[in-house]
Amino acid sequence: MSHSPKVGIIMGSKSDLHIMQDAADVLKELGVDYEITVVSAHRTPDRMFSYARAAADRGIKVIIAGAGGAAHLPGMVASLTHLPVIGVPVKSSNSIDGWDSILSILQMPNGIPVATVALNAAKNAGILAAQILSTGDEFLVKNLIAYKEELKRKVEESAKELENRD
Repeated sequence: MSHSPKVGIIMGSKSDLHIMQDAADVLKELGVDYEITVVSAHRTPDRMFSYARAAADRGIKVIIAGAGGAAHLPGMVASLTHLPVIGVPVKSSNSIDGWDSILSILQMPNGIPVATVALNAAKNAGILAAQILSTGDEFLVKNLIAYKEELKRKVEESAKELENRD
């Protein structure tokens, strides 16, 4: 998106893009610069090591890592960097209803935390990344408040529509 990304969005396979794009979309809406790429823990471990170790030096502040199946990417990246990592479990074609991905990301050993969102919830990962970044960014705070106010407005509008049905 930009030449100064603050969030790195990575996924184990391009087939995960249909899920991970939600993180990119919400970050764009909130005004957060990001980068997005494929980094497989199993097929390209050297690329994963390089990405995780260099991310902070390139200005990345938060990494969102989506993975399906065995889903090692978020945890392995978290083991290689001091940056916060948000894991997105992805229900892949070879998944066991997504539980394999959820548990692979959620059940990290003490000392290597990975914030984990719901199955296929890349949008929530993007919002969480923005919230983390907002602790030092007043512009982003205002964007997040406006975003949540819009969510509230939509719910209130839906409630009125349902309540006023004949």
